[in-house]
Amino acid sequence: MSRDLSDVTDALTHLFAHGPAVPAMLLAPVAALIATAGVRTRWSQRHGQAPPPDDTGARPPGAEAEASALWRMRTTVRDAPGSLAALCAALADRRIDILSLQTHPLAEGTVDEFLLRAPGELAGSELAELVTQAGGAHTWTERADTHDLVDAPTRLLGLATRTALDAAELPLALRQLLGRCTIRSLPASTAGSAGSAGSAVDDVPPQGTLEDTVLRLRAPEGGVISVERPYLPFTPAEFARARALVELDARLGPRLPRGRDELTLSEGRNITVRRADTRDVEAAKAMHERCSARTLGMRYHGPVGDADRYLNHLLSPRFGRTLAVQTASGRIVGLGHLLWDGDETEVALLVEDAWQRRGVGAELLGRLVAMAAETGCESVYAVTQASNTGMVAAMRGLGLPLDYQIEEGTLVVTARLAPASPAAVPLAHAERIGTD
Repeated sequence: MSRDLSDVTDALTHLFAHGPAVPAMLLAPVAALIATAGVRTRWSQRHGQAPPPDDTGARPPGAEAEASALWRMRTTVRDAPGSLAALCAALADRRIDILSLQTHPLAEGTVDEFLLRAPGELAGSELAELVTQAGGAHTWTERADTHDLVDAPTRLLGLATRTALDAAELPLALRQLLGRCTIRSLPASTAGSAGSAGSAVDDVPPQGTLEDTVLRLRAPEGGVISVERPYLPFTPAEFARARALVELDARLGPRLPRGRDELTLSEGRNITVRRADTRDVEAAKAMHERCSARTLGMRYHGPVGDADRYLNHLLSPRFGRTLAVQTASGRIVGLGHLLWDGDETEVALLVEDAWQRRGVGAELLGRLVAMAAETGCESVYAVTQASNTGMVAAMRGLGLPLDYQIEEGTLVVTARLAPASPAAVPLAHAERIGTD
């Protein structure tokens, strides 16, 4: 299965390297072929050595199904004949169904990653103890959900497609690929000691480095992408998949979704909301120059100097997503940022003075929160001043549970997102008139 994933990644890299000229309709048959291959692989794994029908332990027809739970489990077994069979037999004895299995060969032993359906009353500690007694070592368990039922090749294809369409998806794709981890983008000028997340770019070779629970890769725009997962070492297969996604991102270069929405504000003026990136730095600087010192102070919590120090960071897709509001003449009058902050997500707004109190900020905030919900974020937070009544009102207008914390005069407002948040927040202050 690991080799299948590597083949999928190589094929995707060559496919997307041709750029927009590749017809989008090719993705559907490719996805279907990979999905079919994944199903056939799992079928052969599970039924090629199936026991006789009268020895399956199946429940009699009509019996009520027991409550069950999905688990992701990873364990290391000896690279010896019968080791995996003994582990599978122990799981079967406890009526634990193996839904999928991936193997990661190492120099010593093999790391096996399972998706399991177990009786609902079985605790994670019991599952780990059962596996240990059956010969597993360094066992890790985590509750799974229905999204984990997608076979690995199809899942990787989806992540690669999202990355190909939007440069801001790379950190999210890596997080979904590697599970719970902390991803940081470090600029080329960042220096640090060997073995730390802040290692200089010169310390990371072009092929990247893998050090137990930390992997580092050269970022396409320079600098280093650092991924840390303290609770579980990375395998060489995971490292290869992550490196392939970063290589795909590098080959495609800067890109953003081309969609934009034209809206009519309550006062009758038309505006356009679109994605922005570092190619909009000059227009963003011009907007900053038109903003008052008070507006900039509210946004950046103090005196503001040269905008060059932070706009390249804020507008980089590597650190999050940015929405821009522009007028019919093309002038940017508002910016909204959704920033990946380690395991947390920050929202930040700046609206030009002449366009404040017209619903522009609320429009941006609603869209940013919808984006955060789509990426699976559980909460977003905004850092502002208690006197910034406009930002506080916009957060309240989301209709979400809010937490407030004040630290040395700085107000941090955290909105907790519902598990099934809508794909878009209703537009309270503007009416959509078209989409490009």
